[in-house]
Amino acid sequence: MPDSAVDVAGTPTTEEMLKRIEDLGPFIEECADNSEQEGHLTARLVDALHEAQLFRMLLPKPYNGLEVTPPTFMQSIEAVARHDASTAWCLCQQNGCSMSAAIARPDVASLIWGNDPRGALAWGPGKATAVPVEGGYSVTCDLSFCSGMHNSTWLGAHCVVLEDGEPQKDANGKIKLRTMLIPKSEIDINHIWDVIGLRATGSDGYALKDHFVPAENSVLRDRDEELTYLAPLYLFRQTNLFASGFSGVAMGVARSMLEAFKKLSVDKRPRLAKTVLKENTVVQHEVALAEAKLNAARRFLITELKDIWATVLETETLTVDQRMRIRLATTHGIHEAKEVADLIYDAAGASAVFHSSPFERRYRDIRTITQQMQGRRAHYHTVGNYLLGGEPDMSSV
Repeated sequence: MPDSAVDVAGTPTTEEMLKRIEDLGPFIEECADNSEQEGHLTARLVDALHEAQLFRMLLPKPYNGLEVTPPTFMQSIEAVARHDASTAWCLCQQNGCSMSAAIARPDVASLIWGNDPRGALAWGPGKATAVPVEGGYSVTCDLSFCSGMHNSTWLGAHCVVLEDGEPQKDANGKIKLRTMLIPKSEIDINHIWDVIGLRATGSDGYALKDHFVPAENSVLRDRDEELTYLAPLYLFRQTNLFASGFSGVAMGVARSMLEAFKKLSVDKRPRLAKTVLKENTVVQHEVALAEAKLNAARRFLITELKDIWATVLETETLTVDQRMRIRLATTHGIHEAKEVADLIYDAAGASAVFHSSPFERRYRDIRTITQQMQGRRAHYHTVGNYLLGGEPDMSSV
């Protein structure tokens, strides 16, 4: 079933989502500098994103979510990233987190999202343990990289649950991670996000010591048997949508840099050069190469997402092979986008180094994107091992 034909009862099409973002795009760009200076998305921008329901793309419909398809989500995040990477990154992170509503108790999901039109969840990695106590868990954690936490209303902590000092394990002997859902009002933010790029994501952290979390405010992620709301979207793992969206961020940034360079090339004549950039044969070659790399990577990912989505609608399952295909296409997209950004940054010369240029922040952002977990080149090893018949490592897919 083609993406544009999916649904039915209120799910926005790709075209409808892209129109929302197109209308909001100039305002996102207007806010970008202030967001970077503040270290998180500005209040005015967050208001506008909520108004456009962009934090609710992957939220189940019973909690006033849009429940868009994976290819629509990826293209929506990509479109936002053409205007600002940090905004797109936060949207991807908080949308992926919102998929937890499909595995939470309905009353808890309603509390976090359904009854609060500005409800948003964020989390990040780190050390976290939970000890069962009467009525819930005693949580101790020290977490970081919580992108979007400044405009979130709840925060998550992925905890190893300890019984008699030993981690709980599932039937396969794998350590179980239980995600605790904690009102942001109960924590203090550790302001640690002093970085080269994606500065406006506000990816700070928080720590807790022996903090009580009610049992109902916890979920086991990425387990079909834990679903409390059944819909095809939630057969996808959260990491599949995180990867798709973050790959979209990288490609959106690269696209905006490429388009900005095309405009620059019309009038810029480098010192000692006889022609403007657009008439330089080396530049012509690099622009064509950049266009080919970016378009090929983008089409690869979108085609894979559409094909997998159509199959999941028919089979009501997501296979290991499909998860590997998503990992390969998303990792490829991130690194092809980085290579395009490198080409463009070099070709723009000294024009690219000024803060006022359309290249400087975007280049810092894309270099930061590739340093994150979703951009690890080790993902190629994971997929390559699977393709060659090795035992699948599902920890990142």
